[in-house]
Order: sequence, then structure tokens, then C-alpha cells
Amino acid sequence: MDFSDSFRIVNLAVGVIMVLGGISQFFANFGFQSIIVGAYVLLFGLATALLEFQIPPQVARYASFMFSFVGRGLFYVFIGSILLNDGWLRIVAGAVVGLVGVAYVVLEFVPSVEPPANMREADQGWGAEQV
Repeated sequence: MDFSDSFRIVNLAVGVIMVLGGISQFFANFGFQSIIVGAYVLLFGLATALLEFQIPPQVARYASFMFSFVGRGLFYVFIGSILLNDGWLRIVAGAVVGLVGVAYVVLEFVPSVEPPANMREADQGWGAEQV
């Protein structure tokens, strides 16, 4: 089965949720830490959403974990755990992003579900980088 469009919509939704969570992190308590964490989550959310439209070669080379279910799932769990903080918007955003991450990790072990097209095209396998 080909769920490429479904995965694209889910990844875009997760990117938007990350952006919203990052913006809400700025207003957590106006501390230095919340500004830095908010900036990183905002940046990661924008990058996640933009990966659904265009894949720069640097991303495929240096962030190849984004092109497998396990790698992307663990990345989403990481960002979700960062967002789990005080405030209902951050808790909901972190829980949704984290649960999507857990679902992606589980999907790695379901043989009938293939990775979406943008993950297959960028993945050249281990050791495939050219020198």
C-alpha cells in the first residue's frame, strides 16, 4: 500500500504543531532557556515541514535519520519531550508530536507499510555517500 500522501499530511501537521509549540515556548516565562528552546523547536518545525516539499542534498547527507521511520520517530519523540512543559498548549503539542513519533517507530516493524516516496528517494542506504 502507498500511504505517501497520508505521511506527507501527518509530517506537515507535526511541523505546524512544532512551530506552534516553539512559538508558545517563547512566552513560557521569558527566560533565556525558554527563548533558546523555543527557537530550536521553531527551527526544527520549519525544517520538518519544508522537508515535505524539497530535500536539500545536505539534509540527506547530514541528517539521514530523517529518512527512516525509526530515525524520524525518535526525532519526533525527542522534540515532543522538549515541548512537554507547563502550559496546556505545550503539553498537547508535545504529546501529539511524541505519539506520532512512537507510531513511526512502530511502523518501522510493520512490513506491509512502506516508507513514503520522499523517504525512499533520499535514502541510499548505509555507506552510499560519495567521496
